[in-house]
Amino acid sequence: GGSLGGRGLLALAVASGAAAWATWAVLLMPGFRRVPLRLQVPYQPSSPRQVANALALLRGRAGKTVDLGSGDGRLVLEAHKQGLRPALGYELNPWLLGLANYHAWKAGYHREVSFLKKDLWKVNLSDCHNVIVFLAPSVKPLLATKLLAELPDDARVVAGRFPFPSWTPSSTLGQGLEQVWAYDMKEVRREAQDSAQESQV
Repeated sequence: GGSLGGRGLLALAVASGAAAWATWAVLLMPGFRRVPLRLQVPYQPSSPRQVANALALLRGRAGKTVDLGSGDGRLVLEAHKQGLRPALGYELNPWLLGLANYHAWKAGYHREVSFLKKDLWKVNLSDCHNVIVFLAPSVKPLLATKLLAELPDDARVVAGRFPFPSWTPSSTLGQGLEQVWAYDMKEVRREAQDSAQESQV
């Protein structure tokens, strides 16, 4: 075929942009409509190495495990495979919930894991002992406040892609985009209390 002219390239660019917007509007945006803009987190699937690193930092632990913003469910499924029970995900996007449930069914775990259509900002996490967080850095400060207020002392939080800026990790694994950080709530609270006491002096 012949080469595209200037108009052809422009038409192709417009069509590509329209297709990307339509995908966002139909598949990814529905779960965000009731969430304030500053708390919205776009879907970005975790890589196999990110999943492996996150679950490695939870190895040997027990108790309820949740993935906040669970997307297509891959972290929840891997948590269940590694013996973390119960394992569940909170996700607002109905398309991603459907995909997660399909993956659970395909893996034979559809009756053993749960994916709930709930706003992670409104759920009570006081009975959670393992929390997985693969969310944007813009929501980490507010989420840190929620986790500090609700999680038990023996809980561990594993963050992927971006660390919590005001917390010191207990351990970390991986490099670059594959890096994950683990935070033990007892240590996080102790550090926060020490910092508060220093600021009062």
